[in-house]
This record gives sequence, structure tokens and C-alpha cells, in this order.
Amino acid sequence: MAGYICVVGDPETGLTHQFEVEDVDFRGRRLGEELDGDSIGLPGYTLKLTGGSDAAGRPMRADVEGTQPTKLLSAGGTGFRPTKDGERKRITVRGNQIGAETSQLNFAVVESGDTPIDELIE
Repeated sequence: MAGYICVVGDPETGLTHQFEVEDVDFRGRRLGEELDGDSIGLPGYTLKLTGGSDAAGRPMRADVEGTQPTKLLSAGGTGFRPTKDGERKRITVRGNQIGAETSQLNFAVVESGDTPIDELIE
């Protein structure tokens, strides 16, 4: 089982909470899936998996299949923000599926629970 750094953004309050979870295995899940918050210690919450990265900082990208690092020529989007019109760059990103190398996961709150997140992660 792998441990993950979880970053949970709550669009209702505008706050972001970061904490570490152990003994949870999300391998095989894909970006865009909705998960039960009980799995990371947030009972009553529904979370949407919005992104993540590996230990080297390579971001997960929704339009790349699989778990392996992939080099692609990007004109913008996740992993590259162009500064000039027409600028492109070769970048290395991870696919849209969580693998063994994934170390950080980003979530957005879809449905809030009764207890605030601050109280649950302490």
C-alpha cells in the first residue's frame, strides 16, 4: 500500500487543505472519478479526483492514457503554460491513471459533510 499527500480544495469556502494519508491504495483510479471521502478520513464528503503528480513533480494529464511518464509536444495545458503565441515545448507528464509512482493527489469537494474539514484532519 502506498501513502499519498492529499490536497483537498473546497470551492464553497475557497480553502485548500493538505494532509498525508497512509494505508490507502488508489491505484487504477482515473482523473475525473468521484470518490467517497471516508477513504481518506473525510466521512460524509464526496470528492472528485482532479489531478496529481509523482515524486519528481511530473503532473498527471487527463488527455494521456495510462500511468507511465510520456513525452509530448505541448502548446499549453497541464504541465506547460506558453508565454508567446504559437509557443510549443516538449514536456514529460504522467497519464490519467494513478500508479505506484503517484505521490500527490488533488481533490475537489463535490458534496460537503456535516463536519468542517479542519476538524476532521486534526
